[in-house]
Amino acid sequence: MTSQTLHNAPFNAAQAIRLAGETLDIEAAALLGLKRHLGPSFAQAVEMMLQVRGRVVVMGMGKSGHIGRKIAATLASTGTPAMFVHPAEASHGDLGMIQIVDLVLAISNSGESEELTAILPMLKRLGAPLIAMTGNAESALARHADIFLNCSVEKEACPLNLAPTASTTAQLAMGDALAVALLDARGFKAEDFARSHPGGALGRKLLTHVSDVMRSGAQVPRIGPQATFSELMREMSAKGLGATAIADEAGHVLGIFTDGDLRRLVEQGLDLRTLTAKQAMHPNPSTIRSDALAVEAAELMEHLRITSVLVLDEHGLLCGAINSNDLMRAKVI
Repeated sequence: MTSQTLHNAPFNAAQAIRLAGETLDIEAAALLGLKRHLGPSFAQAVEMMLQVRGRVVVMGMGKSGHIGRKIAATLASTGTPAMFVHPAEASHGDLGMIQIVDLVLAISNSGESEELTAILPMLKRLGAPLIAMTGNAESALARHADIFLNCSVEKEACPLNLAPTASTTAQLAMGDALAVALLDARGFKAEDFARSHPGGALGRKLLTHVSDVMRSGAQVPRIGPQATFSELMREMSAKGLGATAIADEAGHVLGIFTDGDLRRLVEQGLDLRTLTAKQAMHPNPSTIRSDALAVEAAELMEHLRITSVLVLDEHGLLCGAINSNDLMRAKVI
């Protein structure tokens, strides 16, 4: 009956906006309060996690468990091997997943979650270090831990002060703080992050090289300096790049001819039939190495306002060509 009454209550837009603002204020205050709790114990936790030879095993029940899963994922993607183990499942066999070389990061706002406290004796006998992330310094979890990280908040954002809201925000922020401190201490770089995210946009930008997406071999538009203008245009049309390289027999690039160059020659009123490729080309074109990142090619094109660029190998010889469409297909841009 109560549920039906609540469902049928008229919606008050102003009330919703007011409560949303109060929620954000309360959670912002919780994070600022969390900052005051930082101290030697945080540094000790980071050092202990750095030294662990196994994995950081994150545990938590209910909403703290959901936060724990995210923290484990963040740690794993930033250079700290980690996994989540559900405390209830740990009591039914999953405790065997935790080894003495591991470290346990246990999360509970009250510090008295029954499923967690039930396995504390086994964790202590196992000998794996225990870091407690809780809002209750007097709790069983805090007392049994090697290191206690204080995540206490003055109140929840829930008007009833019941649903975990500000407390879980604080837990998530503390987990992020640990991950950031750890990745800095490990010297973790953007390239390392990309290697654990090969399917993401960052992975494509930092792992994709020009050689991975460029046109090579017979696909590269190329012609000699003494070729006629007609031969030059046929090569451009056949390869569909909107440009062709002018190179000597050894592969040294002498110049480039593009659709833009064609328009400029037409505007000058020249008799194009009399021109050789060398006379029509634009000398000393911009090039890029095949081992450069594809994103560097994109930046070069954007900076010079061009749509294609010639690619050179380690000896400075023509080995490929790439244009903006190639980069778009590779999802680099």
